[in-house]
Amino acid sequence: MEHDGVRASTLEREAFLSMSERTRDISTDEVCILIPTLNEAATIGGVIDGFREQGYSNVVVVDGDSDDETRTIARERGAQVFTQAGNGKGQAVRETLEYVTVPYVLMVDGDGTYDPADAERMLEPLSRGYEHVIGNRFADMDDDAMKALNGFGNRLINRSFRLIHGAEYEDILSGYRAFTTDSFERLALDSDGFTIETELAVECVKHGVDTTVVPVSYSARPEASETNLHPLRDGGTIVLALYSLAKTNNPLFYFGSLGAASIASGGVVAMYVLWQWIQYQQGHEILAVVSAAAILLGVQLLMFGVLSDMLVTLHREQRRRLEQITRAERERDRDDE
Repeated sequence: MEHDGVRASTLEREAFLSMSERTRDISTDEVCILIPTLNEAATIGGVIDGFREQGYSNVVVVDGDSDDETRTIARERGAQVFTQAGNGKGQAVRETLEYVTVPYVLMVDGDGTYDPADAERMLEPLSRGYEHVIGNRFADMDDDAMKALNGFGNRLINRSFRLIHGAEYEDILSGYRAFTTDSFERLALDSDGFTIETELAVECVKHGVDTTVVPVSYSARPEASETNLHPLRDGGTIVLALYSLAKTNNPLFYFGSLGAASIASGGVVAMYVLWQWIQYQQGHEILAVVSAAAILLGVQLLMFGVLSDMLVTLHREQRRRLEQITRAERERDRDDE
C-alpha cells in the first residue's frame, strides 16, 4: 500500500517542488521553543540558556509536576512555565499547543542531549514549505549517547515503522522536532506517554504532512540527569502502538496480518486433525470445526482489510485534492497581497 507521505502524482511533485523553491525568512519571534520536562533540574537551565543564545526568547517549559527544582530554574532563566494537568509527554505536548500563538514550534527534550545550535538547521526546511521536520540523532551521535540495547531497539522500531507504515523517517523516536502549528492541528493525537513521537510520525504519513529529516548532533545525558525512559517496557509499548495505529493508516497490513495468522493457525489444527485421521483413524470433530472457523475468520479479515484499504485510499485522494485547492487559494491570496 502506498501512502501520502511516500507517493505523489506528477502534478503534486511539481507543485511541491515549486513550493520548496520558495523560501521565507523565519524570525525567532515566530518560533516557540517547546520543552516537555520531568525532573530535569540538572539540565533545563543549560537548555534554555542555549536557545536564548541562539536568539529564541519564546521558550515554553511544560512540566509533568516535577518533584525537583525544574520549574523554579526554568522561571529564573526567563521561560514560561506550565504544569500540565495530566500525565505523560504526549498529553503535555497536546495541552501546551492549545496556547501557542506563533506559526512554528521547535520541540526538544529538556535533558541536554540535543544541541540548541541545530535549531536553525531544524527550522530551515519549514521556510521551504515543509510542515514537519525530524532531527536524525544517528547522523552525529556520541559513542556513549545511547546504550547498545536502546540503539538496537530504536533501529528495530524504525524498520517496523517503514514496514508497517511505508515511510522512511530514519529516526521516528527523535525528541527534536520542528513543525507548523497548522499541520499539528490536522493531526489526531491521543498518546499520553513516550509514544507521542511514534504517533506524530504515523499521523504525518496518514495525513500527508510534508515531512523531512535533517541530521542533528546527539550527546550523552549528563551524569546528574536520570532518564525517564524504560527501554523494555516503553519499547514494547511503542511497537504495540505502531501496530495498533496501522488500523486506520494501513488497514490492509493490520487486518491482513491478523487474517494470515488466523488462517495459519486454522491450517495447523486442520493438518493435525487430518494426520490423526490418516494415522490412527481417529476423528476430532470439535477441532475440525475450530480449524474451519479460524480459516473462515481469516479469509473474512483479509477481505475486510482489502475493502478498508480501498476506502482509506479513496479518502486520501479526496483529502489530497482539497489540500491542493486550499494551497492554490493561499498562493493566489499571497500574490494578490
